[in-house]
Amino acid sequence: MAPDLPGARNPPAADPDRPGSPYAGIRTLRAAYGDGSLLPSEHLAATFGLIDRWEPRIGAFLTLARERATAEAEAADRLLHRYGNSVWRDRPLLGMPVSVKDLTPTEGIRTTRGSLLHADAVPGADAPAVARLRAAGAVVIGKTNTSEGGWSAAGVNRLQGPTRNPWDPARSPGGSSAGAAASVAVGIGVGATGTDGAGSIRIPASFCGVVGFKPSLGRIPYVPQSPEELSHLGPLTRSVADAALLTQVMAGPHPADPLSYGEPGEPVGDPARAAALLPRLRIGWIPSLGAPAPRPAVAALARRAVEALAARGHEVEEIPPPFEDPYAALETILAGWEAAAHPRDLEEVAGRLDPGRLRVIRYGRTLGAAALARAYEARAVLRVRSQALMRRYDLLAMPTVAIAPFAAGLHEPPDPVRKGALDWLAWAPEAYTFNLTGQPAVSVPAGLSPEGLPVGLQLVGGRREDLRVLAAAYQLEQARPWHHHYAALSARSPQPAKEST
Repeated sequence: MAPDLPGARNPPAADPDRPGSPYAGIRTLRAAYGDGSLLPSEHLAATFGLIDRWEPRIGAFLTLARERATAEAEAADRLLHRYGNSVWRDRPLLGMPVSVKDLTPTEGIRTTRGSLLHADAVPGADAPAVARLRAAGAVVIGKTNTSEGGWSAAGVNRLQGPTRNPWDPARSPGGSSAGAAASVAVGIGVGATGTDGAGSIRIPASFCGVVGFKPSLGRIPYVPQSPEELSHLGPLTRSVADAALLTQVMAGPHPADPLSYGEPGEPVGDPARAAALLPRLRIGWIPSLGAPAPRPAVAALARRAVEALAARGHEVEEIPPPFEDPYAALETILAGWEAAAHPRDLEEVAGRLDPGRLRVIRYGRTLGAAALARAYEARAVLRVRSQALMRRYDLLAMPTVAIAPFAAGLHEPPDPVRKGALDWLAWAPEAYTFNLTGQPAVSVPAGLSPEGLPVGLQLVGGRREDLRVLAAAYQLEQARPWHHHYAALSARSPQPAKEST
């Protein structure tokens, strides 16, 4: 068994290499499906049993697609029976349960965007990333909770109660990919899709103790299009290898996203193989990117994780914050984009919007073209400086989030960090800075705080250097295994869970 993570208070052991484990990864499930010791339909039934056990405690899902997923898993049973292991060539995710964040359209499955305005919306087509997952054989089990439109880094909306952190249900799992991170942390599915416009994959990954990967901007098509050029789509998983494979499946250009790039099926690469071939890297260790300063426990755990990379032979150099805090530009761009919502009917729908999001929309409507132009200019300057920095360093490393998870039900910490007009995301500079630059970034578990709460380390690479980021994350995973430690709660007795409309 792997050694305890720092600060762990006797968390339960779980074996991701055992096919019957809810924490089993893609490699383990492939082997079990292939030799017939486990059927996809059997694993799916266990997955829904896990949802029934945990969902009353954490509220990760807005919609479940139990009937459709069951039919798809049974079809996977038949394909495996007929073709055996040859199926993996064209369907690398056959029978693997995944969830999709409720901002991303799913054909025939309700997609609410966390909003009362879309409570009954059922798209007629999948987003490209979802269509690629399905084509690879993945089984979509449901839609995970998010803040309305993803406006805040929490899992709070007016459709249901807040998503809760499985390590401590009184606390937030972060967001806005809140349900994705919380569900993956307790073993539901091999992974989940998330979106990340200002940290919304990496923040909840850090708070929930899972891997959250934000690929380079455009590597995975983001549809509906996100013209503010901040939003990335990526996976949340329990291992780096599974994050790489899900990225591989979803990556590639699509005409609906003009920022998407690459060749269809272009390989992201095998992080295990890349890790074995990784040369000595120069890593810039940044203890903090600005206010708020990391809590001592967060700083210590992140530093120990970086030291594990140094022990693998990489050169780690501590550097001061290399950029001025770009929050003002971020706030202006996001508020300006939100201001475009409901151009003709805002007053009519205002009562059904989240009050916090409504404030952002109203603030955005006070901004002029000059303010937006200055924000885009500041982003351009940041990108140039970031590119110059990445000529000196192969990777950057820092705590993913400086603070501990705050109370569930809040959109932000109770003591806001004052930086802008609204400050709703100002507490996460290590996350939002790299949305403005478009660089690939991953949050990996660094350990548990004395309170038994996860802490994440963020690794950031140069534009389109996704494989280098994943390879270094894989090395860290091997040096400091976290696979045997998951959320240490006992769920309440099963209760009925939500079904799809």
